[in-house]
Amino acid sequence: MTVVTLGAHILDVLARPVEGIPAGQDTVVVEEIRATAAGAAAGTAVALARLGNEVVSVGAIGDDDLGDLLVAIMNRNRVDVTGLVRRTADQTSASVLPIRGDGGRPSFHVPGANLTLTPAAVERGLLVAADAVHLGGPDVTFGLNDPAFFAMLTAARAGGTIVTMDLLSNLPDLLKGAAAFLPHVDHVLPNLEQATAITGETDPEKAALALRAEGPASVVVTMGGDGSLLATARGVRHLPALPVDVVDTTGCGDAYCAGFVTALVRSHDVDEAARWGTAAAATVAQGLGSDAGLTDLDAVLALLD
Repeated sequence: MTVVTLGAHILDVLARPVEGIPAGQDTVVVEEIRATAAGAAAGTAVALARLGNEVVSVGAIGDDDLGDLLVAIMNRNRVDVTGLVRRTADQTSASVLPIRGDGGRPSFHVPGANLTLTPAAVERGLLVAADAVHLGGPDVTFGLNDPAFFAMLTAARAGGTIVTMDLLSNLPDLLKGAAAFLPHVDHVLPNLEQATAITGETDPEKAALALRAEGPASVVVTMGGDGSLLATARGVRHLPALPVDVVDTTGCGDAYCAGFVTALVRSHDVDEAARWGTAAAATVAQGLGSDAGLTDLDAVLALLD
């Protein structure tokens, strides 16, 4: 099964547990520091690969050491990175995340080269040939908000490619711009804050239904420990989160998307896909970083037994 992840590529550096920034030049010893491939495209790409999919990732990164490290991490996880373009004038997007003891994740972030991605970087035939295309963060890769790119998605969907979409930011202006993509995707998976910012609806069910009215066949609104809502033509259903000990919530949304897409390309319906997404997110929540604990599909699905 070939999946193309297209959009935001970020290098995350995470440390835990962190309860505050030390004064002056003081040092605090922490339990763990990791660097991971993250962002709604790169993080999802790694998770998809670990779940047994062939993955090609498309995006823009800097021609810098951060980009080299990001590529090395993705290569090590067997993600095809030939779709990445290197920018000499922009740094690779990166985040520093001090993870609190309760799993919360404030961040320091540089948008970097993600803002430069345009349809010119996307090979049209690649999308048509894929079983699925996952748009990861079109709110921050807003150069793809272009009729030429929407025509690529139309051609791919006409050929049977499944198109899914997740978002990255919580900035209302960027999220409202991403609404232009909704008529061109089959499934969209925002978190609750994103869904309410786009629609203006504060009720989660109303927000999910409002998004679905814009074109997608299904909408999944993820709500952290409160589980997720799945909206389809049959109405709205609630899926509870799985009970796990949360270490870090970074990448849980990316993992959910990876589980969801993995089920779809194996011909499961959206209800089962949401269950697989729930299990993948629960797996990642138990460790540090967007790929934590993901070994293979069988281990993830064992959480559903």
